[in-house]
Amino acid sequence: MNTFFIEFRDPLFSIIIFFAIIFLITFFSYWWGRYRRKEDSRHLDKFLRQFRSLPSKEELKTLIGGGELSEKSWLLLAHSYFKNGEYEKSIDIYNEMLRISGSLNKKETMFLLGRTYFKAGFLERAKQIFLEILKNSPRTPQALHYLLLVYEQMRDYKSALDVLEPLDELKEDTSNDRAYLKSLALLNDTSLSIEDKTTKLLEIYSQTHHLSYLVFEYLFRVDPKLAWENFDSSKSERLTDLLWGLDSSHLDLDIISKNSYLKELYTARGDMNEVTGSSVFEFDILIGLKRSSVNATLNFEYICDNCKQTYPFIFHRCSSCHAIDSAVVEWSITKDYHKDFSEENNSFQ
Repeated sequence: MNTFFIEFRDPLFSIIIFFAIIFLITFFSYWWGRYRRKEDSRHLDKFLRQFRSLPSKEELKTLIGGGELSEKSWLLLAHSYFKNGEYEKSIDIYNEMLRISGSLNKKETMFLLGRTYFKAGFLERAKQIFLEILKNSPRTPQALHYLLLVYEQMRDYKSALDVLEPLDELKEDTSNDRAYLKSLALLNDTSLSIEDKTTKLLEIYSQTHHLSYLVFEYLFRVDPKLAWENFDSSKSERLTDLLWGLDSSHLDLDIISKNSYLKELYTARGDMNEVTGSSVFEFDILIGLKRSSVNATLNFEYICDNCKQTYPFIFHRCSSCHAIDSAVVEWSITKDYHKDFSEENNSFQ
């Protein structure tokens, strides 16, 4: 009998049993963990699906009114939809919150609703919201600023300029807004001649020395000679893309030859041969490439100097932070596809 149970007294057998138990515990722990993670993931997906598809208005009314989530939580959820560009969902939440009597943040919610309407392009609704806020709280600069933006988008420049008066009373700096809105009003005034517009634009520019791109973009388009006569050489770098895109027939070589930056720019473009190099890296490369007839040009992008948002096109008011005249031009060397296309078309003629 002792011989039959001798393996139970063997130390090696005990070690085998010990490791077998550890293996079983580890095995079951691993698969139990995988099962729990799968269940947690399933529950999380189910929870998130509730917010991917917004409940109906009746369900939303029940959820918000039931107090399952605090007002702050609903505001955060609406803001997340706003950040993701899902404005309709954000608007539904704000509207339902405003319908609930005793809302703790009614003024804030109304402002957020107006801002969302503005961002979504519902300008008339946004205007009514901001006017309602100002009716009850006239000294609300945020609402005044957005009302100004709404009027600007609606091209109601007179009303936009009227908004500047209460902002002045609140000690807000409105000098850039005033010059910008006056310039836009001039450019969109069909009763004024081109001569009147250019004269008044230059008056505004001489007073502020801002809006250089807006002013000279218009001048170079309608009267290049007048543009060169009033050209502000200190803005040359800021207007690089505008100057680069000018037609060769619109260049004033006498003025260009007196400005080192302009000489380098137009030598790099191939219109003249005044310099052999440039302190600007891209110009220097292009000047060297022109000698070897390599087909290259400059590509431009625009950065808001205030919020650092990047755009592929020029802007006069940043659509992100609403700063005026904050565009900074950045350039890089690229292949001149336009020239290639022109040469291909000529080869078929």
